[in-house]
Amino acid sequence: MTATFSRLALAAFAAALVFAPHPAQPPAGAQPAPVVPANPMLRVTEVARGLENPWSLAFLPDGRMLVTERPGRMRLVAANGELSPPLAGVPAVQARGQGGLLDVVLAPDFASSRQIFFSFTQPTAGGARTAVASALLDFPGNRLTDVRVIFAQRDDPPGGNHWGSRLVFARDGTLFVTLGDRFDHRDRAQDLGSHLGKIVRIRSDGSVPPDNPFVGRPGVLPEIWSYGHRNVQGAALHPITGELWITEHGPQGGDELNRVLPGRNYGWPVITHGREYVSGFRIGDGTTRADVEPSVLQWTPSIAPSGLAFYTGDAYPEWKGNLFAGALKFRLLTRLELDGNTVRREERLLNDPGIRIRDVRQGPDGRLWLLDDGDGRVLRLDIVRPATR
Repeated sequence: MTATFSRLALAAFAAALVFAPHPAQPPAGAQPAPVVPANPMLRVTEVARGLENPWSLAFLPDGRMLVTERPGRMRLVAANGELSPPLAGVPAVQARGQGGLLDVVLAPDFASSRQIFFSFTQPTAGGARTAVASALLDFPGNRLTDVRVIFAQRDDPPGGNHWGSRLVFARDGTLFVTLGDRFDHRDRAQDLGSHLGKIVRIRSDGSVPPDNPFVGRPGVLPEIWSYGHRNVQGAALHPITGELWITEHGPQGGDELNRVLPGRNYGWPVITHGREYVSGFRIGDGTTRADVEPSVLQWTPSIAPSGLAFYTGDAYPEWKGNLFAGALKFRLLTRLELDGNTVRREERLLNDPGIRIRDVRQGPDGRLWLLDDGDGRVLRLDIVRPATR
């Protein structure tokens, strides 16, 4: 009985450490970014509703929006909030757990090509895998045509979690794809012969750019750009440097904001601030190691980060250059003030139990637009300014 009590007490103590409130944390040795009260002068406008688990939003040149729904539908949303019927031509998805129809982006030359790219959970004989397809958007026909799978993970284990799946075009036209570790297979995030827990970089036809960091290295998949990731669900291109920045889920604690550099190891699951869900025990070998790229910021407890966007517009000039991340767990939008590659301050906005933010995008009007996964809505964010005389 004494031994049993000791194990229970130890687990309880570890759990208390996990859930002790901490602000977002930069890498070891730096000072925490101070968390300031939320700006009260905000207004959230509901633009559309009636979506089911919306996952990603892309703005079309004509003012409409292309929205994915995780169960496997893609719709057009008009400026007045009207939803189109589901587009025909979307391939079958495995809508199980966290999987389904996920990210969508427009080709850089969409105005002339009408080409889009989207990621989804592709069912296989062995289980399922994250795949990326290209397609042409047929407006009059309300459908996708010329659908082609340009990339699919080599690994296809069973299970329904940790697909990653954000898509970001680099300035040179190559495409970054984030790939989760599939939860029960986390050790493969360190295996360069596996696509699990990686970010890959491909051309728009799925071929491998010759300047990828591991091209020509025996036993290494040439698509890999970086490794040691858990579940990247936020990704955006830095507007000045052109580098990829991401947010990724930790387990209990250890959510990360990372600046992604080619060929670097981001640690999971050997170097992490996270802890095991059930026991509360630490994971891996510590929080730092010389050959592991440190995170820009880490959150403990976890905020469950979702969509990510750098703000470059004029609607909120005081926020220009800031980074915005959605948070599923605490149902908020966090604003990060940057000084170079350092976060100087965090402001938590929209801490509203009625909003579960899945995606964050800057619209052509210079305002921030959000997808509410909980109530199936498209939302617009405005700052309410005092009237002038």
